[in-house]
Amino acid sequence: MSSVWLEFAVCVAFIGYAGSELAHYGDVIAEKTGLSGSWVGLVLLATVTSLPELVTGITAVTVANAPNIAIGDALGSCVFNLLILVILDLMHRDESIYRRAHRGHVLAAGFGVILIGFVGFSLLLGSLGSGLALGHIGLYTPIIVLLYLLAVQTVFRYEREHLEEFVGQRERRHQDITLRQAAARYAAAAIAVVGAGVWLPFVGVELARQMGWSNTFVGTLFVAFATSVPELVVTIAAMRIGALDMAIGNLLGSNLFDVFVIAVDDLFFMAGPILSHVSPVHAISAMSALVMTGLAIVGLFFRPRKRLLRLAGWVSLALFTVYLLNSYMLFLHGE
Repeated sequence: MSSVWLEFAVCVAFIGYAGSELAHYGDVIAEKTGLSGSWVGLVLLATVTSLPELVTGITAVTVANAPNIAIGDALGSCVFNLLILVILDLMHRDESIYRRAHRGHVLAAGFGVILIGFVGFSLLLGSLGSGLALGHIGLYTPIIVLLYLLAVQTVFRYEREHLEEFVGQRERRHQDITLRQAAARYAAAAIAVVGAGVWLPFVGVELARQMGWSNTFVGTLFVAFATSVPELVVTIAAMRIGALDMAIGNLLGSNLFDVFVIAVDDLFFMAGPILSHVSPVHAISAMSALVMTGLAIVGLFFRPRKRLLRLAGWVSLALFTVYLLNSYMLFLHGE
């Protein structure tokens, strides 16, 4: 049993280090190629931190034949990313992060509600045998893709018009690295992430077997934690240099991509629409992510002043409570 936990720890370490390097050199490439202020640059930075979820999901539905691990990873990452807001609030000692954050983040959060809610709705339909299909993929897959593209385009247009100072923080910060060096290191980090991402679903399945846990529980908590380590590292790094809006934007943007990963997983899952072949218990994670996103929106608009025990605000306490409740429900009812 100790060996599988060691394998899991090694996966976390690989993804954590390589994922943060991937995000860093992706940012360098965006700057060196003049993409920092463009739609492509923003998409590149948002995508690279979620590459582990993409690779892990594809491997889980193809080689490992563990669709519950794939869906649990995608939705669990959404929940875990919102939990990172609690960590940011604890780190921001002066006042609540919601008093400093730009309200424009509500736009990305709103699209997150739409995408996650649609996945939850599709999960419930699939469990009732009412899901519509286009060949081996669900009808929801092209809709998710279109919604994701609309969200990215709309959020970028808003940021270009209202958050130019946010984009400016990412310019001209890497004078000592050439484009060739950045590309080589980016490729090396990508290979490491892909390797760990391919390995991780098998570790998750074995972990579930040895511990007597469900694939749903392991995928949503442990695999999702491992694949979300790059978001955690990059977000904390952004927080330390005072780029709070970059940190929050990274988390909410990653949630949009994580839902998009479900559509990609469905394309690679050949047995039929993937949401009809997984546990309906995943809807608990979808609903938890919805509630947590709603709490974040309330915090961004209400901007609470009070902090409990001078540690964090009531929004962060509520986020943490929902995360714990989600974890407990999956432990009890996971399949």
